[in-house]
Amino acid sequence: MSSGNDCQPQTLTKPALGEKEAAELVDRVFGLKVSWIGSLPSYDDQNFHVRVSAEGADEYVLKITNSEDSQEPDLIEAQTQAMMFLSAEGFPSATPYLTKDGNIMSLESGDTRPGSKKYMVRLLTYLPGTPVAKITTNAQILYEIGKLAASVDKVLSEKFQHPSVKSLHRGQFIWNLRNVPLLDQYIYALGQNKYRAVVEQVIEQFKGKVIPKLSSFRACINHGDLNDHNILVDSSSASLENPQYRVSGILDFSDMSYGYYVFEVAIAIMYMMIESPDPLSVGGHVLAGFESVVPLTAEERGALFLLVSGRFAQSLVIAAHTALLYPENKEYLTITAKTGWKHLMTMFEVGQEAVEKTWFETAQVYTHHAPA
Repeated sequence: MSSGNDCQPQTLTKPALGEKEAAELVDRVFGLKVSWIGSLPSYDDQNFHVRVSAEGADEYVLKITNSEDSQEPDLIEAQTQAMMFLSAEGFPSATPYLTKDGNIMSLESGDTRPGSKKYMVRLLTYLPGTPVAKITTNAQILYEIGKLAASVDKVLSEKFQHPSVKSLHRGQFIWNLRNVPLLDQYIYALGQNKYRAVVEQVIEQFKGKVIPKLSSFRACINHGDLNDHNILVDSSSASLENPQYRVSGILDFSDMSYGYYVFEVAIAIMYMMIESPDPLSVGGHVLAGFESVVPLTAEERGALFLLVSGRFAQSLVIAAHTALLYPENKEYLTITAKTGWKHLMTMFEVGQEAVEKTWFETAQVYTHHAPA
């Protein structure tokens, strides 16, 4: 869900290549003949699932980055190097297929017209698995996702070194959780209704209660978008009544930036709430998994409710704004909104104290009993 390094969430920068053009791109840049190609949903980039007739691994994702982010090659380099690093560390992350020139990416024109926009193009290994959005989550996989979120940030922050990593300092990046106050300028997209009033309340509380505490949070590199479509799982048991899942893929590193450990767990909690029939119970299981790797401090725990609420606000406001720019992509852009508004309103109706009590009591159980 990336959208550049400034605070403009969307301008008309999304690529619009047809399948034939995309197949020709794979041939020209990577030297592979496409036997089948199909488009994949995307926020502001363009992705294609590609099968080629080469030997070995023959499925890839062609990722065509929006024209705005394509102007920041260091940032895309950092994201891709992080994926390669995580794969080498044993995480299920995609790796790039090199171009004919031996590079991990290539800047290409969208078409042959003079002055046409240029897009950064990568071909990534296709990861198998089912998106979390398409399964019925249980305590076991929620715990695993929390553990994954902490493990990814911890290994990136402690061991990932590359000259391009400095590009992850993205001060005005609209999707960085610290930038919830920047939503003020896009809130018009909600119109005038009860939802807008709650978002305005979230922004004001965030300014007053979260921003002053940022210096007390522990800094790290965030994946930044561990949502229910960016985590793939497969079932590791045959039991239909009590399936056991394992993470088989981590997708979309385009929201990577320097942030804080507590941001990652808040983002994961928010997105796991989206598909759950009992959303308020989700946070405790995700938190327990996260804290099995990186226990939160009292200050970090105290900000969790507003950080989760802040991510709901980011997702809902930016989606509403973007849908005005890309009405043809509205269905994908507003996936979160279908249940997101309901969950955010419920959180505020129940109140911070009661929600936190549910989360922290659930997490506490895990300190006495290992997850099922």
